Amino acid sequence: MDSIISFADLRACDDSRIGALVGLLIGDALGVPWEFTPPTRIPPKQHIEMTPPVGFPRAHVGVPVGTWSDDGAQALCLLASLIECGKFSLVDFADRLLRWLDNGYFAVDGELFDVGVQTAEALRRLRDGMSPRESGGMSVMDNGNGSLMRVLPLALWHIGSDDELVRDAHLQSLPTHAHPRSLVACAFYCLVARGYLRNLADPWSLADQRLEEIYAVWSDQPARKAFLVELDVLRSFPKTDQPRGTGYVLDTIWSARKALEEGSFEDVIRTAISFGHDTDTTAAVAGGLAGIRFGLAGIPERWLEQLRGFDLVAPLIRQFTAMSSA
Repeated sequence: MDSIISFADLRACDDSRIGALVGLLIGDALGVPWEFTPPTRIPPKQHIEMTPPVGFPRAHVGVPVGTWSDDGAQALCLLASLIECGKFSLVDFADRLLRWLDNGYFAVDGELFDVGVQTAEALRRLRDGMSPRESGGMSVMDNGNGSLMRVLPLALWHIGSDDELVRDAHLQSLPTHAHPRSLVACAFYCLVARGYLRNLADPWSLADQRLEEIYAVWSDQPARKAFLVELDVLRSFPKTDQPRGTGYVLDTIWSARKALEEGSFEDVIRTAISFGHDTDTTAAVAGGLAGIRFGLAGIPERWLEQLRGFDLVAPLIRQFTAMSSA
């Protein structure tokens, strides 16, 4: 990996996990200009690119094309923590989230331009001395997608059991989103990602089944009951032909799943963005799984060339692949 000098060169790396990481960043960056736009105002899919059509009222005016947002930066915070600690460390990860908020850690150009309200409030509590186990919002209204959008590196890095992966997925959500629904959503998504990594025929149904099996044998009865209830909420969430693409965590999961019905990485991302609203996060969540499914070779070269911030992510890719091949 020392020979890698650009994202385009990554095509020589046949590693679905790197495809996932790059797919997440690509999806995030592509979704940034379209954020907050209702689906009725988004152009036909063939016009969805890093640069919107002339005259389109893009979000985040002044942010250079190809820049990832809070989704990508927080995901890289998680990956860096896993690599450097050799395990999931809640304290270390929470510290890196504060470095991102306060100093632009892993933000392209060190500039923050998109910070979720729930995440910002939780991290302020963390900065004021609250434990990362308690700083996240715990009400039913605190189920934004801020912890879901960043959790994928955990599934890419983790070699433990499904139960251990689920527990770590819960923990990484706590600093910002502590309601059981967000914890279940993060665990479910990690198991889906593991299914894609293992080339399972139906990662979504198998993740659902496996998560129920895991919760059913947990010894903490109140926690077991709460998580099984929220798994039922996830299952019963209305899945329509036109997902809403909002910042609600279950909307994001099912919008991403719908986008992944497409037959190419490019179409997955464009479809995710076409749902409107929280376009960067929907595309990041879908893009990470699409990066596993289609690999680096499936990501359009023009998007790789337009993605900024290679200097931030390249060292992590080198460390990650070196650890995996050791």
